[in-house]
Amino acid sequence: MTAPTPSFPSFGQQIISSEQRVTVALTGASGVQYGIRLIDCLVALGCEVSVMVSKAAQVVIATETQETFPSASDKLQAYLIDRFNAKPWQIKVYGRENWMAPVASGSGAPHKMVVCPCSTGTLSAIATAASNNLIERAADVALKERRQLILVHREAPYHEVHLQHMLTLTRMGALVMPASPGFYHNPKTIEDMVDFIVARILDQLGFEQNLMPKWGE
Repeated sequence: MTAPTPSFPSFGQQIISSEQRVTVALTGASGVQYGIRLIDCLVALGCEVSVMVSKAAQVVIATETQETFPSASDKLQAYLIDRFNAKPWQIKVYGRENWMAPVASGSGAPHKMVVCPCSTGTLSAIATAASNNLIERAADVALKERRQLILVHREAPYHEVHLQHMLTLTRMGALVMPASPGFYHNPKTIEDMVDFIVARILDQLGFEQNLMPKWGE
């Protein structure tokens, strides 16, 4: 029986560790600046970033920023590669119904996934394993495969069901990180406040960052 021929990356494709592959999902809560800045930093760190943007996030992006995110996945991918000066292999964009995307399966489960910002609706869907779109499915896969999942929840205040969902997700292994920037670093700009949260996310992902000094440094 002939052994299968091993496949190798094509010329120019970077070989990186699974720890440098991060999935970032932007959903329909205020605060998309956090997610956009996170993608920027991950690209600068040499990571491969799988990106998913919900329909509601597209509305928030158009409302809160000067960005113009194309709705088509291929056009958005090209836009983000240019926007962040990324190498072609560094950013992969997947549509909400792309069930053939690697992140939809346990065999291709992201080792690190961040939903940033995470809307209350997305929080609820992940807590109940709804999997109605690729973002919810990827998060569900991350949980079942015991991978790292960070949910940067932005909305407030919370009622009892929100808190129950946060507790459920925490018990399942997810990290719920409300977007609550601190002020002890004396922020001068909105960007400083955004970087505070992004720095905490990068710390949790295990990446070195110079956005914020460690406490006491």
